[in-house]
Amino acid sequence: MAAPLRILTVIGARPQIIKAAALGRAIRNGFSERIEETLLHTGQHYDADMSQVFLDELGIPRPSVMLDVGSGKHGDTTARMMMGIEQELLRNTYDVVLVYGDTNSTVAAALAAAKLHIPVAHVEAGLRSFDKRMPEEVNRILTDHCSTWLFCPTDTAVSNLAREGFSIDRDRAPDINGPHVIACGDVMYDNSLHFAELATVRSTLLSDLGLHRGSYLLVTVHRDITIRMTLIDWRYSLGPSWTFTRGMVSPWFGRCIRARSK
Repeated sequence: MAAPLRILTVIGARPQIIKAAALGRAIRNGFSERIEETLLHTGQHYDADMSQVFLDELGIPRPSVMLDVGSGKHGDTTARMMMGIEQELLRNTYDVVLVYGDTNSTVAAALAAAKLHIPVAHVEAGLRSFDKRMPEEVNRILTDHCSTWLFCPTDTAVSNLAREGFSIDRDRAPDINGPHVIACGDVMYDNSLHFAELATVRSTLLSDLGLHRGSYLLVTVHRDITIRMTLIDWRYSLGPSWTFTRGMVSPWFGRCIRARSK
């Protein structure tokens, strides 16, 4: 039997932990003899409510490598992530480094792996805001250009990469100079299908909040520009038929309302 493919999966922030649950579950349930996955957590999100709770709830094994980088300025934390990831890549042999999304953990892993000539697989490739003032936009562009496999969640993401000069024809073996662009769908949709069934059985949230199916909107936002602009636009465009009877949980919301009222 051939040796299993050795993958180092790098996570660090809450969204990556959630996305990693989908592929990790698929590997454990169907490819455990062919793929050996090692999980490295940079510690970008280190609070228990932003990290450990998701590992526990989503059934993700404890990461084998914990860098505990924590918070700090972009340059400082990204550099320390690169150092820790590089040490792991030099200490053990991996065939692929798997990264998700667009955080500092993502770009740190992509840069560390690319400089050691280890292929990078980027899940959620090709997404663009077309605003390079956003740190995440810089991260996702750099990561895409360091990758050997670009797994795109949408056709729009594929088109974005094509406009940047990536070939969408997979007529040669992939490498960093000629990565394969693959429209694979959104792993968050896979997670939604999987965990919706569990939530139906386990969750009491709707009854705890006095809500009924079809009578509420659920919006999750976390980026500064999204909270400052988009959410407020939604609040005003929904009109009087929708009222926020349960309030909105966001440290930015009061400031946004005051700014919009001026």
